[in-house]
Amino acid sequence: MKKQKVSSAVIRRLPRYYRHLNDLYLAGVERISSNALGNSLGLTASQIRQDLSCFGEFGQQGYGYNVGTLRDEVADILGMNRGHTAVILGVGNLGRALMENFHFDRSGVMLAAAFDVAPDVVGREVSKVPVYHVDQLEDYLSRQPASIGVLTVPGRVAPGIANRLVRSGVKGIWNFTNIELSLDAPDVVVEDVHFADSLLALSYMISEAP
Repeated sequence: MKKQKVSSAVIRRLPRYYRHLNDLYLAGVERISSNALGNSLGLTASQIRQDLSCFGEFGQQGYGYNVGTLRDEVADILGMNRGHTAVILGVGNLGRALMENFHFDRSGVMLAAAFDVAPDVVGREVSKVPVYHVDQLEDYLSRQPASIGVLTVPGRVAPGIANRLVRSGVKGIWNFTNIELSLDAPDVVVEDVHFADSLLALSYMISEAP
């Protein structure tokens, strides 16, 4: 696999490729051309080939792509086979909704534990995931390291919790707190999820529609 700087735009498209290829694979499709793949995703064949070329050589001229093989290659590029483990901080409405409805395992991530301060959830399980008191965070991560921390805590406590995760060795933070985190840890990746941004973008597009 090539080692090169890959643009964020390419990275953002990779999950779309994986989802579509997985659907094709489950439907029994064995091969697909870059033209057909591009048409189904609203992209050009050239864009598909250019994106994939960032990571290596895929497909054969005159044959196209083997759907199962390409799906597995994209999964590997996305790190879905690397055994990532996550912990979630905050078991309120949003945290509980993620635990109960989001299939972390389908993205190659095991949700191992959750942390909160509320007596009604600490010491229990939510969707078979144990919930610990947040005071146990460092001790837990020293014994069972995690690569991803999911933040669904109130914004006022998010920076402190994020820094505790960083000091405990977490390499990525999935941030749902609606605040921008400023971490003194350049090797830690933060993925911010702003629901309001998406809704406002939709509001603009329907307001400007003819």
